[in-house]
Amino acid sequence: MQTITNPILTGFNPDPSILRVGEDYYIATSTFEWFPGVQIHHSKDLVHWRLLTRPLNRISQLNMEGELNSGGVWAPCLTYDDGLFYLIYTDVKSRKGAFKDTHNYMVTAPDMMGPWSEPIFLNSSGFDPSLFHDDDGRKWLVNMLWDHRKGNNKFAGTALQEYSVEERRLIGPVINIFKGTELKLTEGPHLYKRNGFYYLMTAEGGTQYNHAVTMARAKSIEGPYEVDPTNPILTSAGKPELALQKAGHGSLVETHTGEWYLAHLCARPVKDKYCNLGRETALQRCYWTEDHWLRVEEGNWPKSSVKAPRIEPFVFEAEPVVDHFDDASLGVVWNTLRIAPGPDWLSLTERPGFLRLKGMESMSSLHRQSLVARRQQAFHCEVETVVEFEPDNFQQLAGLIVYYDTEDYMYLRITHHEVHGKCIGIIQSVGGVYDELLDTDIPLQDITRCKLKAIIDREALQFYYAAEGGEWAAIGPVVDICHLSDDYPDYIRFTGTFIGMCVQDLSGTRKHADFDSFSYIEKAVE
Repeated sequence: MQTITNPILTGFNPDPSILRVGEDYYIATSTFEWFPGVQIHHSKDLVHWRLLTRPLNRISQLNMEGELNSGGVWAPCLTYDDGLFYLIYTDVKSRKGAFKDTHNYMVTAPDMMGPWSEPIFLNSSGFDPSLFHDDDGRKWLVNMLWDHRKGNNKFAGTALQEYSVEERRLIGPVINIFKGTELKLTEGPHLYKRNGFYYLMTAEGGTQYNHAVTMARAKSIEGPYEVDPTNPILTSAGKPELALQKAGHGSLVETHTGEWYLAHLCARPVKDKYCNLGRETALQRCYWTEDHWLRVEEGNWPKSSVKAPRIEPFVFEAEPVVDHFDDASLGVVWNTLRIAPGPDWLSLTERPGFLRLKGMESMSSLHRQSLVARRQQAFHCEVETVVEFEPDNFQQLAGLIVYYDTEDYMYLRITHHEVHGKCIGIIQSVGGVYDELLDTDIPLQDITRCKLKAIIDREALQFYYAAEGGEWAAIGPVVDICHLSDDYPDYIRFTGTFIGMCVQDLSGTRKHADFDSFSYIEKAVE
């Protein structure tokens, strides 16, 4: 008998929306300011998963240039009906202060691999939209309703409105069908129908350590909704001993073998409250009671190990640990920051076998950074790259970056100094405060090809460098990187740590760097 090991999607993969079509299983997760938008993983057995595609890959579908940290794509919903996949998502343009500008869109495709349509605008009344296909052929959108007014509950309830396929827009009245429970912060709604009941699953308690999944039901889609008397049906609140914290934001699936599972987000602290990998996705096995309520097996808390469904194992080929940049386009693991890859700043063909990045704006920019990165997905990992870069001045930089957002990152960078010439050093940004960790940068005399490495052990980061063919040398101190987490600042944020390559040219001449390879190896040290 197989076992599901949680989290099933490690690293920054929050807000799961799970879908079964036949004997294939898909999970869509949030991507925030990273491009392309929405990650979709695929499985045949709920145990083994592969990153399959990211459908929002055109600027016409997702234009995030200038968007704030932890804006962009929030909480997608993936559904299927009558031969067509539906993907609903929010593009968050602002989120600080009283107001949130949250525009909700729909794209469709006959095949998961696309082509995905141009977006249909739905509404902007709140975030976490979800589409429900009723058995009478009607379609309904639900989303949380945001109320900016002083003295009111900001999470004002769950808005329901019908969607017309023929008119390609929402129609009819907007009805607030559920204002939440005493846990408050009601969001992430999903509708299901079973045994004559409409079930409304919501996320409550906030997406931190009091997070939870709650359930209510009604005989009519418009309500009134009866709250599950044993809510929450899943939470890790008050259980600091659990490996999986922040459990909430659930999505339900029935397997083709008649078994029920709840996908939900969770997080694993590396130290104290800090979760550097971001919010991840886990699965819990469920059952229905005789009085038709959903329950998580063995108690309403998240388990690290769960019984798998009665499905034959299906194992995918492992991703290669080294990318030699031999293809004409970036692999599916790679992400760019806010903007799409374009020949004006990124090329895999100008110098075949190399990733060429042309320097643009600084690490503080919310607009056009030349940065290509992948998720950190394990507590212990080692990454290496080889770079060729000949800067002319101190405003030109390139190297290996361990990045959370524009406020928090660690950067092993090569630059040019008026006295020392080409040199290497470390930039640190903690809460937006800039620092350089070496008293004097190290000259790179006659080193054309420079190897860069980062080793991460939970909250500890150590950088290294070497000439090609030379011995690795540690550079700078071992650094605590707990600031590369959702939990570091006072203001909540939602992504996770990325590791990658970047180039800046603050003089505006677009000096390029060539990266010959990038390796990412997870270490089994627990």
